[in-house]
Amino acid sequence: MILEKTKKTSSLLFQWIFICSIVGVLSGSASAFFLVALEWVTQIRENNIWIIWLLPIGGLLIGLGYHYWGESVVKGNNLLLEEYENPKQIIPLKMAPLVLIGTLLTHLFGGSAGREGTAVQMGGAIADQFTKLFQLDSSERKTILILGISAGFASIFGTPLAGALFALEVVYFSKINLKSVLLSFLVAYIAYFTVALWQVQHTHYAIPFVPAITVINLFWVVLVSILFGLAAMLFSRSTHLWSHLFSKTISFPPLRPCVGGIILAVALFFIGTTKFAGLGIPVIVDAFTIPNAPSDFLLKILFTGFTLGAGFKGGEVTPLFFVGATLGSALSLLVPLPIALLAGMGFVAVFSGATHTPIACTVMGLELFGIESGLFIGLACGIAYFSSGSMGIYKAQIVRGAKYYVYQKLKRKKTDFL
Repeated sequence: MILEKTKKTSSLLFQWIFICSIVGVLSGSASAFFLVALEWVTQIRENNIWIIWLLPIGGLLIGLGYHYWGESVVKGNNLLLEEYENPKQIIPLKMAPLVLIGTLLTHLFGGSAGREGTAVQMGGAIADQFTKLFQLDSSERKTILILGISAGFASIFGTPLAGALFALEVVYFSKINLKSVLLSFLVAYIAYFTVALWQVQHTHYAIPFVPAITVINLFWVVLVSILFGLAAMLFSRSTHLWSHLFSKTISFPPLRPCVGGIILAVALFFIGTTKFAGLGIPVIVDAFTIPNAPSDFLLKILFTGFTLGAGFKGGEVTPLFFVGATLGSALSLLVPLPIALLAGMGFVAVFSGATHTPIACTVMGLELFGIESGLFIGLACGIAYFSSGSMGIYKAQIVRGAKYYVYQKLKRKKTDFL
């Protein structure tokens, strides 16, 4: 009896280690290829600015691709969250190539988007194939989806701890057992090291000086963190607004990114810069040393919300980094805190507010900037999380926990008052 139980436990352990290894290697390899390809198309765009005028064609190709072949996966990250909460059918593997091609086309022609959505969707689609292969039940499938999200996030940003926590926190630790937690960390590190083995580099940031923790400094941290939360709220609402307007005014889906591409190309031409096209990594890096114009973060919100709302593909997280870093950088002209610290706080705090994941974002800040700035980063993420409203970038995400109760209480008070 004991021997049979030991064999069964060993078999399950081997099965899950095998799944984590394959998901981690495949997701990490997909992210490595994506990062290299993304850098390649970005260089093509920057060396051939005229290509931005082809945005409508790129948008049409993306729209047609999803309309005729990808209708079942067009929801992207929201589909992963929906399947986690209410499992219905295995995510088609075609989600991975469709979002990869769509994102590369978006960046090639100058759309303003990120990369996390692409990596997470590729990881989720790859991981979910094991559900059928191993005949997993609904509980085990939840673990599989967490593994896909974890591997995709960790490999695309080079932050394994944050990737593992993000996968757990984005579903608010709902119906998660210890096995899922341990496997999430395991697959995150496998995916992270896979990218390293492919010798693909991630962007490095630094906060060279962290001031003393004083009452006045904490006052400024609270103030700017509230602003980061409001920026996150504006970003989320902007993306949903443009999506609603496009779906309401243009009935044929493939035309939405085509029309959006025309408007984006004209807008980029008239502002005379490509700093708001693509990821905007150079702008983020510069924000840690050079104060940004106060309008930079607002224009990035506008361009990204419009791009994604029109139906182009990519993620929201790197644009959120852009918004937070440039807002923090601009605030350095008024706030007596180091510019790098403000940019770093904004970098993760706006992300925290828009995704309702303050723990993962705090850990990401520690991984990217070092433990010395930990208290400032943690406070910024927590305050931005509470001040960003109840709506995040993922429509299918169910908001739970302290934030949910705070906003529900405020809603009831408002109703009673009226």
